[in-house]
Amino acid sequence: MQEGRRRSRRDKGGAHRPPAPKGGKPYWRQWKNPFRCLEVLSEDHVEAIHEASLTVLSEIGIRVLSDPARALYAEAGADVDDDMMVRLDPALVMEKVGLAPSSVTLQARNPACNATMGGNNVVIGTVGGPPFYSDLDGGRRDGSFRDFENFCKLAQTFNVIHVMGTGTEPQDIPINVRHMHTARSLVTLTEKPGFIFFRGTQAVADSYEIFRIAHGLSEEEFRDTPVCYSVANSNSPLQLDGLMCRGIIDAAVAGQAMVLTPFTLAGAMAPVTLAGALTQQNAEALAGICLAQIARAGAPVVYGSFTSNVDMRSGSPAFGTPEYTKAAFASGQLARRYNLPLRSSAPTASNCVDAQAAYETQMSLWGAIMGGANFVLHGAGWLEGGLTASAEKFIVDIEMLQMMAEVLQPLVVDDDTIGLDAMRDVGPGGHFFGTPHTIARFEDAFYTPLVSDWRNFETWRDTGSVDATRRANRIFKETIMAFEAPPIDPGRVEEIDAFVARRTEEGGADIER
Repeated sequence: MQEGRRRSRRDKGGAHRPPAPKGGKPYWRQWKNPFRCLEVLSEDHVEAIHEASLTVLSEIGIRVLSDPARALYAEAGADVDDDMMVRLDPALVMEKVGLAPSSVTLQARNPACNATMGGNNVVIGTVGGPPFYSDLDGGRRDGSFRDFENFCKLAQTFNVIHVMGTGTEPQDIPINVRHMHTARSLVTLTEKPGFIFFRGTQAVADSYEIFRIAHGLSEEEFRDTPVCYSVANSNSPLQLDGLMCRGIIDAAVAGQAMVLTPFTLAGAMAPVTLAGALTQQNAEALAGICLAQIARAGAPVVYGSFTSNVDMRSGSPAFGTPEYTKAAFASGQLARRYNLPLRSSAPTASNCVDAQAAYETQMSLWGAIMGGANFVLHGAGWLEGGLTASAEKFIVDIEMLQMMAEVLQPLVVDDDTIGLDAMRDVGPGGHFFGTPHTIARFEDAFYTPLVSDWRNFETWRDTGSVDATRRANRIFKETIMAFEAPPIDPGRVEEIDAFVARRTEEGGADIER
């Protein structure tokens, strides 16, 4: 009797359940991390890396390939030579980094979707930047505008996604106007904060204008209201290029969030040891954060970490490795040393949605969460070392993120949850299926899976033996079909469209400027 009842319950597992129309539980919209962060460095080790980083900046320096940026550094008191090298005195570094806020809140069109990075808050972003897109139906191919918009729809649908990345690059739109079309989709298909690329001052200004109009802000209000974010990558080792410098300055002046993320691969663009790679990461991050604060004191910034290792046999980047995870823990300690929000990621090097993709992403995600990350970028959809945005991987990642969101929920312990009365009622040898204690809670007592199939083998086999990747493909398509865009003032959309039409007629943006 009990076995039959158990099978009936299992037959109602995740295999045929469509995605929740509002993306799951409301409390998934703002994660709070209740756990003590894992630490792989002693306080002495943190200070040793800190001091070594300051030595790198003061003695070796960082090459800055931007005249305006070098001028700003020089005006602040840095030593700038004819070889474009900038050397920063330790006191200057600490003075400028100390101006950065300890928390950044990205304002959403829907205030319920505001995203705070700092303290014990955790914000999850989608994959961003891959030039390729893949799904089971069409395979791997160049990213298109339709694919980009589908990722916007997914980001809007699921509550565990707090901010939109870039999804995949829509390569069927000319790059001089691409930024405007993607920004328009971000503000009309989602009501969450979005991402813009640093692709020159004109493109950044165009994107900011679209976000400003969508939020109904004056120019002055916009400069005091972060509504979007961008990522500046240093050119490891020890270099900031002109494009990134312009973006850092533009974001600071506009009051929009900037994540300074060195891409330090141990053994390739950084020393082969984790201690050396972390020292270089720290130096590069501090240099970029200093530039933002020189451009505008108090500019919203995030300390970005992306230190991993390479496969020493091929030179290919590796992600989700033990080294990546330990570097994530250590990066959290460094960010907290400067009282800055921390960005981490959940990447994998896998080329398809397989077991490797799952366990590497899970390792990366645990490294981010237990390292104290406030912003986990590439949280859903990343594949092939960041070259591909995958529809099925996005859905599988949503499952992992929803499970992580539940892990972060406090465990309630009181007389009611301990359930002594239920134990008295059942007694030895009975079962709890029909007790009032169970009946009152069974609908939401446990996490309900999105992708996982908890049915027995025979039932799974008799209904087609559908694996997790194919289930994810079905959920992806169902989600897109069911999507309804969030409301937005039609007048703002008209204003955005008029702006895009005018700027397109003018030739769009010169991405070299």
